[in-house]
Amino acid sequence: MALNIVLVEPEIPQNTGNIVRTCAALGATLHLVHPLGYSLDEKYLKRAGLDYWPLLTLVEWPSFTAFWEAKAGEHLYYFTTKAPRTYTQVHYPDDVYLLFGKESAGLDEGLLAEHPERCLRIPMREAIRSLNLSNTVAIASYEWERQRTFSGLQMQGNLHRLTYKEIS
Repeated sequence: MALNIVLVEPEIPQNTGNIVRTCAALGATLHLVHPLGYSLDEKYLKRAGLDYWPLLTLVEWPSFTAFWEAKAGEHLYYFTTKAPRTYTQVHYPDDVYLLFGKESAGLDEGLLAEHPERCLRIPMREAIRSLNLSNTVAIASYEWERQRTFSGLQMQGNLHRLTYKEIS
């Protein structure tokens, strides 16, 4: 089983840093499709990802064309506010690529129009333009995990011996 998160031309380093943490927590592979709106050495990116970078499997692609040529036959799902179907209406395959577009424009509309059956949305109020990219990735990723009953993830914390006073 493999969860792959694909960021197509991400622009904001803090979002990518937060997504690094989500991918590390889940064991997901993060694919970054260039051009990026920042350098991978940027301090905001490193700070948001904290010390999770060594736990991350990172794949970089020089362009969307390069990614597409290598992965077009895979199970690809496109997250967009334009989709008629929600992310919970899909039973995701074990090996999947969840694609997310850049913060300012999302995924290319031509790609979405060619694959409407693969377009998914996260419901929100009509007045809201979109959710933050890192929140969207987390929501979608944890749905994939939920469908696998969080297999391989730690399911219990260590609060069983703490008293309320120790917690607060």
